[in-house]
Amino acid sequence: MKKVMAFLLTAGLTLSLAACGGSGSSGSSAASKASSSASAASSAAESTVEESAASSASEAAESEAAESEAAVSEAAESEAAESEAAVSEAAESEAAESEAAESEAAESEAAEESTEMVGGGDLTFATGGESGTYYAFGTVLAQHVSDKTDTTVTAVVGNGSQANIEDLDAGAVQLGFSQSDVMSYAYQGTNLFEDGGAIDSFSVVAALYMEQVQIVTMNPDIKSVEDLAGKNVSIGASGSGVYFNALDVLGAYGLTEDDIKPQYLNFADSADNLKDGKIDAAFIVAGAPTTAITDLSTGGQVYLVSLDDEHADALIEKSPYYSKYTIPADVYGTPEDVTTVAVGAIVIARDDVADGDVYNFVSSVFENLDEVSAAHAKGSELSLEFATSITDVPYHPGAAKYFEEKGFTVSTK
Repeated sequence: MKKVMAFLLTAGLTLSLAACGGSGSSGSSAASKASSSASAASSAAESTVEESAASSASEAAESEAAESEAAVSEAAESEAAESEAAVSEAAESEAAESEAAESEAAESEAAEESTEMVGGGDLTFATGGESGTYYAFGTVLAQHVSDKTDTTVTAVVGNGSQANIEDLDAGAVQLGFSQSDVMSYAYQGTNLFEDGGAIDSFSVVAALYMEQVQIVTMNPDIKSVEDLAGKNVSIGASGSGVYFNALDVLGAYGLTEDDIKPQYLNFADSADNLKDGKIDAAFIVAGAPTTAITDLSTGGQVYLVSLDDEHADALIEKSPYYSKYTIPADVYGTPEDVTTVAVGAIVIARDDVADGDVYNFVSSVFENLDEVSAAHAKGSELSLEFATSITDVPYHPGAAKYFEEKGFTVSTK
C-alpha cells in the first residue's frame, strides 16, 4: 500500500512540473507527454491496487480456508475424543456389569452349596449285636461324628443287615450297617428280599472294612468245611446275612443245610454255646477281631476253619461280592494263619437324610483316621480307595461331594 501512495505522489509531481513549463508548441508537447505519462501512471496505480486487493482477497481466502480446516480438524478431534470416551465408558460399564454378574453368580453358588451342605440333624445309627464289630465300631463312629460336627449320631443295637435295611426303609433309623452282599440283595430284590421285593430307599455312605466269614470251633478235629457234616453248627439267625454266607460256603463244598444240624444263633449266643459245648462250630461274619470270638478265646483255645484255594476261588467266581482274605494267627492266637472269604461292611443312609449330615459323617471320619484308629482297631483298615469301591448301589450325594473333593468319583442316583 505504501508503494501505491509513493507512485501517486510521483505522478502528481510530474504533472505539476509539466504545467509549469513554457508555452507554445513545446509547452503543448510537454503537456501532452505529461498527460500520457499521468494516464499511464494512473493505469499502473489502478493495476497495482487491483493486484493488491486480489492478493489481500487471496490471503483472506487462504486464512478463512485455514481457519475452516482448523475448525473441521478441531471438531473431528473433539468428536473422536467424545467417541473414544463413550466407548471407554461403555467398556468400563460392561466390565463392571460382568464383574457384578460373576460376583452374584459366585455368591449364589456359595449360598446354594451352603444350603445343600447344612447339617445339624439327629440321626439314629442301627449297628449290630453288642458282641459284634458293628456295635463296637459303630459306637465309636457315632461318638466321633457327634463330637466333631453339629450332626448328632446315636448308635443303637441292630438285628443284622436285613433288619437294618428294613428299619431304614420304614424310617425307624437314618443310618445303618450292612454287609455288602445283603445290601445288594435288597437293592436287587433277591435272596433275603425276594418275597418282599426290592428296597431302594437308601444309598451308600461309605464302605469301611472287610467282614470275614469266620468258622469258629473249639474242637481241634474239625479242620475243614467237610468236617462240619453231621455236626451242630450255628449258621446265624434264619434269613440273616450270616445265614446266606453259611449256605454259600457249605454249598461250595457240596453241603446243604440238611447235611448239618443247624442252630440259628446270634454271635453272643453262639460263643456261649461253644463255650458250654452245646454246639460244635459257629459261622460268625464280622470284622476280625470280633468281640465274641476274642472273649471266647480267653476261656480256651479257639480254632478257625480254613478254606482251601480251590473251593474259595470257585465260591468267588459264583458270587463275586466275596473276596479272599487271610486272618493272621496272632489275631486270636490260632495255631496258624487262616484263609477265608470276606464281604464288605457298608454304612448306608436313607435317601432323605440331609446332604450336610452325611457329608459331616464321612468327612469327620476320614479327616481324623488317626483318632478313629486309636479308638478302635478297625479304624486302621479305613481308606478312601475302599470307601469308594461300591459299584452296584449308588452313593448318597453328601458322601459323593466329600469323595469328589478328595479326587474320587462315585455314582449317585
